[in-house]
Amino acid sequence: MSEKIRVTPETANPSKPLAGHTPMMMQYLGIKADYPDTLVFYRMGDFYEVFFADAEKAARLLDITLTKRGQSAGEPVVMAGIPFHALEGYLAKLIKLGESVAICEQVGDVATSKGPVERKVVRVVTPGTLTDTELLNDKTESILLAVHQGARNTCGLAWLSVTQGEINLAHCASDELETWLARIAPSELLYNIDVTPAFEQRLKAQRCAASARPAWQFDPALGARRLLEQLKVASLASWNAESLGEAHAAASALLGYAEHTQGRALPHVQGLQVVRSGELIELPLTTRRNLELTQTLRGEDSPTLFSLLDSCTTGMGSRALKSWLLSPRRDRDQAAARLEAITALRSGPQQTLRARLKGCTDVERITARIALRQVRPRELIALKDTLQKTELLAPVDTGLSALLTKIFEDLQPPSGCAELLGHCILEEPAALIRDGGVINHGCDAELDELRAIQTNCDGFLLDLEGREKARTGIANLRVQFNKVHGFYIEVTQGQTGKVPDDYRRRQTLKNAERYITPELKAFEDKALSAQERALAREKWLYEQLLDQLQDFIPALSRLARAIASLDALCALAERSLTLNWAAPVFVREPCIDIAQGRHPVVEARLAETGGGSFIANDCQLTGKSRMQVITGPNMGGKSTYMRQVAIIVLLASVGSYVPASGCRLGPIDAIHTRIGAADDVANAQSTFMLEMTEAAQILHAATPHSLVLMDEIGRGTSTFDGLALAGGIAAYLHNKTQAFTLFATHYFELTEFPARHHGAINVHVSAVESGADIVFLHHIEPGPASKSYGVAVAKLAGVPAAVVNHARHALNALETQQNETRAQIDLFAPPPQAAAPELSAVDKALVTIDPDALSPREALDALYQLKKLSAVA
Repeated sequence: MSEKIRVTPETANPSKPLAGHTPMMMQYLGIKADYPDTLVFYRMGDFYEVFFADAEKAARLLDITLTKRGQSAGEPVVMAGIPFHALEGYLAKLIKLGESVAICEQVGDVATSKGPVERKVVRVVTPGTLTDTELLNDKTESILLAVHQGARNTCGLAWLSVTQGEINLAHCASDELETWLARIAPSELLYNIDVTPAFEQRLKAQRCAASARPAWQFDPALGARRLLEQLKVASLASWNAESLGEAHAAASALLGYAEHTQGRALPHVQGLQVVRSGELIELPLTTRRNLELTQTLRGEDSPTLFSLLDSCTTGMGSRALKSWLLSPRRDRDQAAARLEAITALRSGPQQTLRARLKGCTDVERITARIALRQVRPRELIALKDTLQKTELLAPVDTGLSALLTKIFEDLQPPSGCAELLGHCILEEPAALIRDGGVINHGCDAELDELRAIQTNCDGFLLDLEGREKARTGIANLRVQFNKVHGFYIEVTQGQTGKVPDDYRRRQTLKNAERYITPELKAFEDKALSAQERALAREKWLYEQLLDQLQDFIPALSRLARAIASLDALCALAERSLTLNWAAPVFVREPCIDIAQGRHPVVEARLAETGGGSFIANDCQLTGKSRMQVITGPNMGGKSTYMRQVAIIVLLASVGSYVPASGCRLGPIDAIHTRIGAADDVANAQSTFMLEMTEAAQILHAATPHSLVLMDEIGRGTSTFDGLALAGGIAAYLHNKTQAFTLFATHYFELTEFPARHHGAINVHVSAVESGADIVFLHHIEPGPASKSYGVAVAKLAGVPAAVVNHARHALNALETQQNETRAQIDLFAPPPQAAAPELSAVDKALVTIDPDALSPREALDALYQLKKLSAVA
């Protein structure tokens, strides 16, 4: 951008005109000043234009042509443009890159405007406030989160999806922030511009767009007031949210930003949820990644646990199911209710309901777009069709379960909504209201008349001509039209004496006269402007329809939630039947008791590829036997076994059937995992440093109700270092945290651990040697493994035979040497207590002094004595 055209609030203030700028550039600069960090798409006719620095940035990001056109303030105007009808495609690309775009439309009347047509920003599209169906994945939410750094090492959080109808509030400790961010997974993050630099760096490290907002927007009192106004209530006591001051501050910025980007209030956001630490089962980011809940380790969307579960027929159901999977509650009421519903659906209704759900539109997002007045005509027709279908969803017997009964009650469509839409909108409307052809015939008499003028013009003229011939007796009278003079009645010169008094001469020709009548003039005015007026009338009627639909928003929101929940429950019921899963049983005593458990994704993959059947395994962890030390060969199935236990625990906690023949599950508060080898070069963390960091987080966070998966801990350093650390970590998990632990290792020294620790047992993955070859049985058996079979696995991987033979020879020599020279070291003995240090003369003198018993003189003498002793020392 030229220095002479740099956009600042001062230079772009319309009250202080800039010499040399054109009126249009003055208008643009005034608008741009309000959006300095946002690309401004400025509507000019059939194009959205961007100027100066915005143009250079857009040209680079969108690969569009950068041009220079004319001058402003003596400098060429750098610009680029995109066709208005291609906006969504370019927006999608910019949003994917984390950019925000302000859409500036022409709002004034071109015909009556003096100077530039009035323009204003009608909405701002940002990564966290998406509502356009073209920009949103139907299975993913776009989440906007505001974070407020509070006092006493706490943070306030407020988040929402603009297409949903609920605000979420939470408080968390500062050191828990990353866990909360991983759970919420925001698309865009807002924070106070006055936060500390270290806190800002933590936020910017997140993989989402981050924006600093003015400090005044994070005001607790303003936030509380905004929440009361948004929810239309007098108090937040119903949610026990009155004392969440830091969350109120975050909500203030959140709601202000959301309304700013949408250009209006959010009438559909009428719900509040307070999420408290300790209510949800903790699933750290490492756990989500290692268990491949929604993404594979390679970052792909499939095959994952969610992709296997998601047989939903609607986008709403898929989003609900994903939310359930990532936010299981510690209390079992919700999970038990879902299990009861799934059991009822398995008996038959799920097939009928899934067939009827198929084809339902995304009521949740359409409702939001109605509230924001962004809905498109075809979405309204899809909504009408869905409302008519929902009447068929509720089965005759609604007593299947308490949860299903509530869902079926909410499935009743709002009375009169479908009828209103059917009356007002054509069955096959145009894609956009600006194209016309949206409002139904018979909805509005004026619109029908305007359309009739357009479609029946010839018929009207023939009818008028016949009536005028009969009225005047002029047989050769003609009613005609041309672009210069418009409509007219032509009479030959010989017949002009028969012309009635209401005829007015319009044009004289050599052999004829042309006239206009009041009726024809009225028709001409209508006909020549009929298309334009019809389009304007349609737009006005469409706005009136949106006004009427606002009253249906609460009922439509309830309906959307009901469809989503029913769809997700039906999908879980279908999966449980198709994949042969069993219902878990919740118990109060601490235990994870799984019979014939299977890894669902691996099992499905084997079935798909014809790779054989999955080997099921039991797992028993109880209050007295909390740790399994798992040994066995690489590729034997240790990691798969550990992951399947965690997945079964998670699915049961969600309220789903599980891939096992039986499952008894006690209280669970977290699932922690330390699996695999990776580094974090960007943050200067080596493989081993990352391994130890994750281990430390687990050791600090795990409790007796947590499930911990530790896979090959200590392998990122030397053998003795790793062995010592692995032994220490195992002892801490057993003695201190007492968590349910699956501890896989290749350190055979750790198989001695259960002999010294009553809460641990040895298990191993079985394998059979056949000469120099090995066969993996993938079965968990009691006791330790006899060897690791690493050389055999290398051979299977295709390592050259010379290398394998060399390694086998070296291994034999090393094992012989180790057996002959290894010292008998107790890995699990606690470190000796250090001897108490001997007190110095000064310390001994201090011990004998009682300050409360000394007189001022005695205190002064004691001070001199201490000084003397200190000098001697």
